[in-house]
This record gives sequence, C-alpha cells and structure tokens, in this order.
Amino acid sequence: MAARRATSAAEIDPDAIVSPMDAARAASLHVVGHDAAFSAFDEAFASGRLHHAWLLTGPAGIGKLPLAFRMARRLLGAEDGQSSAGRLVSAGSHPDLLAVGRAFDEKKQKFRGEIVADDIRPINAFMHRTAAEGGWRVVIVDTAEAMNRNAANALLKILEEPPVRAILILTSATPGALLPTIRSRVRRLPVAPLREGDVRAVLRATVPDAEPGEIERVVPLAEGSPGRAIALLADKGGAIDTLVHEAVQGMSTGRILDAAETLSRAGEGGFGLFFTLLGSAIAEEARAESKDGLHIGVRLADAWREVAEIRSKTENFNLDRQEAIIEALTVAGQTRQS
Repeated sequence: MAARRATSAAEIDPDAIVSPMDAARAASLHVVGHDAAFSAFDEAFASGRLHHAWLLTGPAGIGKLPLAFRMARRLLGAEDGQSSAGRLVSAGSHPDLLAVGRAFDEKKQKFRGEIVADDIRPINAFMHRTAAEGGWRVVIVDTAEAMNRNAANALLKILEEPPVRAILILTSATPGALLPTIRSRVRRLPVAPLREGDVRAVLRATVPDAEPGEIERVVPLAEGSPGRAIALLADKGGAIDTLVHEAVQGMSTGRILDAAETLSRAGEGGFGLFFTLLGSAIAEEARAESKDGLHIGVRLADAWREVAEIRSKTENFNLDRQEAIIEALTVAGQTRQS
C-alpha cells in the first residue's frame, strides 16, 4: 500500500507518492493493530524454534507488509528507529535485509503486474552469504501471488534447501494462488483486518487533511483495510461505489456506455478504484445471496473471477480501458439474468 501525504484526499501530489516498500518501512516502526500476529512470531523467535519461511495472509491493504518489516526489525535488532540498524532498515540499505515485490516499469510509469524470475534469483545468493552484522539474513517477498510460474519455481528451489540463520517472509492476499509446494514449506501466519478505530487512526495519520466526514463515510466500508479506505477517499462522495452497486443489480446498455465513458476519463487511479470497488460489490452480493440462493451465488462468484481477469489482462497488456469497463459492467449485470 503506497502512502501519500497530499493537500487533499482527492488530489494526489506526484512528488508525495512513495513506493509500497518505502511506505511499509516507515510504517513498520508504528504498526497499528496486528499485535496477536506479531506475538506469535516473536514467541517462535524467543523459543529458538523459528521456522525458516513465513507466509502472512489476509485481505489486501490491511498492513501485512509493514508487519513483515516489523518482524525483520525484530530479527535484525532494528526496532529502535534511531539506532544504526533502525536507520538502515528505514533507508532501505540494511545489508542483511532484501525486499522484493512488483518492480516499477519506468516506461509505463506504473508497477508491473507480476514478479518475474529475475526479481527472485538474487535471493539465493543473498541468503547464502555471511550476514554483515553476524546475525540473520531476512528476505521479504511482498504480494507473493504476483509471482509468475518461473519466479515461483525459482523461489521453491530456495525453500527446498533453506540456509541457516536466513528467513523468508512472504505476504499474500490470495495464498490459494501460490504453488501448493510453496504453501507446504512455509508457516502460515493469518493477519486479521483492523478494527474500525484502528483504520480511523491510520487514515488520520496517513491522510491528515482528509475531511472528517469523508473519513467517517469510508471507515465502515473499508472492511478493516486502511488501503481500501484510502482508495475510497479518492471516490469523493461515493459516486463510483454507488455506480458499482447499481451495476451488480443490472444496467441498461445505454447506462453502461455512459458510465464507461465517465469512468474512462477518471485516469489510472479511477480505473483501479472502479475495479476494486466492483469486485468488492460482487463479493458482498455473493455473500448475501449464498444463504438463500446457491445458483445466483455461484454466478456472482464466477463474475468476480471474470472481472478480476478483465482487469489483469487490461493492465498487463495495456488494452483499451473503456472497453474493459464496459465488459466488466456487463459481466456484473448478467448475474441477475435468468
């Protein structure tokens, strides 16, 4: 989750955007919530029976990456942000910590949709070298489900022969997308969504100039995810959220075309927010219908997967965004057809 400090919740200052890794390094000094998850890790560390690989699981945007960096700080003696080790972690220059995620594509000016083998291969050499500080070597792989097949196989080889005093910490919002052989070699650490009060606290610290009324609007909708809450703040007044809920109930062709034209003018942020909110609206509807109508619940689950695939293909292959929005709105509405 990229952090930002902007002049308003709806206007993003490009100079204020930092990478997810940089934001998480800073946030790891003051992780909000997740005390239970960290305690489970800390107890294993104190016992001397620390597993060589951990998988942090939980919904997107809840703070898994800052927690991973907090765990790394614990191992590296870097919990004091003013200490030498603490400053090195914050600066991204600690010699015994390597963080891997989706790389930034300078040509397209956005983060790549997947982690490739070239991103993973340096991990092996890093984990087998002598620790500069004489202690642990720590590798964090964020959004591990974004690894393509070659990257996943490269990571699997490392997991099969783990070196001593080296640890891998993976984060994933969809662990089922990982290879079963990877999942079988890691210790899973569930990370729960935050309480509403904690989400509110994160928003006040991360987006200090957001209007109080807007914060109160998005917190109940955030489902315990500060990342989702920040995205919702960009939907001033909830216009896109209202539209996607309308889409799930079914739209006329004319309404779909009008909505797609409007959304296509919202830029990169609006496109991503639309798909995030549409996916959430379909999932919400599926949960509600699963109690009373299995048939429509299955349809909604299929629609959720199809919408996610439309977004992935559009972003990875730079396809026409307006056409993607039209297709997604159509898919969402078809769940109500007999």
